[in-house]
Amino acid sequence: MSSTHTHHHHHTHDDSAPVEAELPTFRAQDYSRYDAESHEVWQLLFARRMATLQETASTVFLEGMTRIGLGADRVPDLADVNRRLDASTGWNAVGVDGFIPAAQFFRCLSRRRFPTTLGVRPRAQLDYLPEPDIFHDVFGHVPLHADPVFADFLQRFGALAAGARTPEETEQMARLFWFTVEFGLVQERGAVRIYGSGLISSHGDAAKALGPDCARRPFELDAVINQAFEIDDLQPVLFVVESFDQLFEAVDTLARRRAD
Repeated sequence: MSSTHTHHHHHTHDDSAPVEAELPTFRAQDYSRYDAESHEVWQLLFARRMATLQETASTVFLEGMTRIGLGADRVPDLADVNRRLDASTGWNAVGVDGFIPAAQFFRCLSRRRFPTTLGVRPRAQLDYLPEPDIFHDVFGHVPLHADPVFADFLQRFGALAAGARTPEETEQMARLFWFTVEFGLVQERGAVRIYGSGLISSHGDAAKALGPDCARRPFELDAVINQAFEIDDLQPVLFVVESFDQLFEAVDTLARRRAD
């Protein structure tokens, strides 16, 4: 997951605690901190991924990228991204310091705030990335947030995930996130295309996901929430949605089941 793995801290809710305590500390992007290497790494990664994404990526991703103004030449300025993104769907990308607990991450989503790391990976680590950086978080995730249906899905997902009451419910939400937001596939214009951030931002993972060794199955909620995943290894099974309406419906279904 972006900026979070699957560490869950269960604590009883203290109604007297300020709501802010339930959110991470957001950090302003100090744009002057990006040096020449940062912008060069962004340029390299951007050019490398766009070489195939024109063919392999969901149109929703490609249109979103244009809509929020991601450029090939420099690290994005979040103030500029957010001005455009907020006008589209009310979402904003907010800076955080690395890892934040899952519960805080989900609460951010429920408020249309997407926590993003601000650093750029070093040039020596273009391919192997132990934790997310701004390329994974902003290039990989944020363009989809400009799409109204995906934007609504992610907000509803965050609200439901933040309210998970049992380890089973938490695990179901983690699986749904993994197989959609991180590694989701979509049927578009007669072909399977990628939209999950792990595939958008990684050439190797995208090639495997679209290659002969990956079983691509139609998205079906129960199949997804019963499918375990390995964080450090590409899945042998991924799921293909017909449209993002299916994601919204999946969260609706889970919410109804939880209410019963």
